[in-house]
Amino acid sequence: MYEENFGERPAGDINAIDPRSIPEHDILLAGFPCQPFSIAGKGLGFADTRGTLFFNIETVLREKKPKAFLLENVKRLVSHDAGRTFDVILDRLRGLGYTIYYKVLNSLDFGVPQKRERIYIAGFLEKIDFTFPKPLGYYKPLNEILEKDVDVPQEYFLSEHIRRKRLSAVKGNPPRPSIWHENIGGHISALPYSCALRAGGSYNYLVVNGERRLTAREMLRLQGFPDTFKIPIPYSQARKVAGNSVTVPVIQRIAEKMTSALRKKKPFKKEKNLFEELYVEHSIGKTST
Repeated sequence: MYEENFGERPAGDINAIDPRSIPEHDILLAGFPCQPFSIAGKGLGFADTRGTLFFNIETVLREKKPKAFLLENVKRLVSHDAGRTFDVILDRLRGLGYTIYYKVLNSLDFGVPQKRERIYIAGFLEKIDFTFPKPLGYYKPLNEILEKDVDVPQEYFLSEHIRRKRLSAVKGNPPRPSIWHENIGGHISALPYSCALRAGGSYNYLVVNGERRLTAREMLRLQGFPDTFKIPIPYSQARKVAGNSVTVPVIQRIAEKMTSALRKKKPFKKEKNLFEELYVEHSIGKTST
């Protein structure tokens, strides 16, 4: 899918790649598996082998020393193991000489109808000032994202039995259009936006109007991908890709702020109002969240 859309074939498993062979670059964009830290996962953190992929990122940063980096993970990373996991990550990044800023942003605040709270960590090799983008305060309505039911193949629709079961469990009068979300406890809510897409979610985890599953195109739209983005993979794989992806408009706004900060190279402020927001970008010392 990546090669089809960008004309570049990924090199493969990062565990099998010698960091010295990676081309020189100015900005590193990276994510490490969120399952070890998520509520949906077992929450094992670094005890889960997938969690150790953070250390691959650390190795690349140490070897290549790019001017800046941007990392993304689930919101729960901040509080995992009473904050000790996040402290380890921040300490290691600072130990490489980077000035660190971090903040939790919600995709719902950046134009897409998906509630997706993620922690973003930005680092700069120089001690420059940086602020994360402010929320736009609005999102596209679902009717601009969803396809018409008449255009959706029949196999996406739920069986009559499951539809009745969902209808009996949902509370109140659901708005239309809405996306019905079933949480781990089996409770169902109908909202005018989608809850976070998940790579490992069940096929009926999110359903449109309690009647059908999301199509691959709809899932990518919820992540902010344009309709020109090609989907040359089966539906089962497209679900995983959409669930594992970052939200494009959020990354775009952060990238704009990062490149602006790199151009201006304004020295970081010695004091910040740490009570202005729950999650505060921070540069040198440790911050309580």
